[in-house]
Amino acid sequence: MAKQPHLLVEPGDLADVALLPGDPDRVDRIAGHCESATTLTDNREYRVVQATYGGRPVTVCSTGVGSPSAAIAVEELAAVGVETFLRVGTCGALQAGIGVGDTIVATGAAKDEGTTGRYEADTVPAVASYDALSALVAAAEADAATVHVGPIATDDAFYAETDAYVRDWEAAGLLAVEMEAAAIFSLARRKGLAAGAVCTVDGNLIEGTKKGETDENEELPSEARDNVERTIDIALEAATRL
Repeated sequence: MAKQPHLLVEPGDLADVALLPGDPDRVDRIAGHCESATTLTDNREYRVVQATYGGRPVTVCSTGVGSPSAAIAVEELAAVGVETFLRVGTCGALQAGIGVGDTIVATGAAKDEGTTGRYEADTVPAVASYDALSALVAAAEADAATVHVGPIATDDAFYAETDAYVRDWEAAGLLAVEMEAAAIFSLARRKGLAAGAVCTVDGNLIEGTKKGETDENEELPSEARDNVERTIDIALEAATRL
């Protein structure tokens, strides 16, 4: 199959590095940071843009919410030649003192979701690749961002994140929770490809704050909205290092 059934792209259409936000609108925000950008396809939750940043071709593709749709994106991007996947998202902090708007670079992700279990045992780790991780950390440090580097959790039941789950994640030393990284890391590893993830903190579950609880009728609090732009720059700069 040449044209992929969901992304509607073919071999030769894309760059070797893809940035993966969840939100299709964030694809356009990332494109706005680039020198040039062309929308290739826009189907379901998947918007695909081919862009150039710092002279480097990059692909930007939304994944939608959750590991099932993220896995479809990785499968189809890999099928047409993408070799490195950088998740660019948001997350909820799981440790006291991590501020809204801080940046988290994930070293690995707990598999608290159902998708990766269809591919492999839960005991197989979902970890970022060294090159992608190193590039993201270097870009974050060069940007002087408030960055936390460490393991996170990937969950697929946003409204079932009970206090018990949160306490267990906190006790395990996990920095944050989001909904896609474990699938992206696992599929990339299984295919011999590279993956990393950088996320903006949009709330702190330990301190009782979360996205949606704003006075501006916005999903994200102002500190997170402002720093999403910084996270985008970090991911794009990391892409130039790969």
